[in-house]
Amino acid sequence: MTMADKVTSIRLILAPFFFVVYLLPRWFSMGASWTVPVLWILFIIAEITDLVDGKVARSRNEVSDFGKLFDPFADTLVRITYFLCFVVDNILPALLLMIILYREFGILFLRTLMMKRGIAMGARSGGKIKAVAYMIAGVVALLAASSQRLGFSMELFTILRISAIVLFLVSVVLSLTSFSDYFKVYKSTDEGKF
Repeated sequence: MTMADKVTSIRLILAPFFFVVYLLPRWFSMGASWTVPVLWILFIIAEITDLVDGKVARSRNEVSDFGKLFDPFADTLVRITYFLCFVVDNILPALLLMIILYREFGILFLRTLMMKRGIAMGARSGGKIKAVAYMIAGVVALLAASSQRLGFSMELFTILRISAIVLFLVSVVLSLTSFSDYFKVYKSTDEGKF
């Protein structure tokens, strides 16, 4: 495992911790304000590792087929974890999460088919834009969750929740657009011809 892959693997470790910390107050009927700084630390570290791992791979000349698949897998796992937590708190509508899940599993399936052809399809520009949109929507959703956990006004929570939903809608549109781009790449290979 390269240094870049080790950085990527941090997201796989942080995802279940985020999930447990987020839901712990619900499971044990306890105050949730203590979770806010912990969740933000986990979120920020996960997002920083997403920015850093590719730079580490390029600077150390460690770009690999494994890394091209491992990085988006870790991204998907950690973001689906966040999004599921936001559905639990009614910040993200379940329908949008389902569309995101279908898109992400569709991409994983296409990548698997491409690997069968010996082609490691890494992130494309549309996928990177989608990832930034997911991250921004996640920030606003976590702000909404934080405002609720810290007992701020319901009006602030509502504004942040609506803003998060709008950003998630934009993210879904971007994710479906990028899926069509990945599908075109797949179709352009010999394997993709039906």
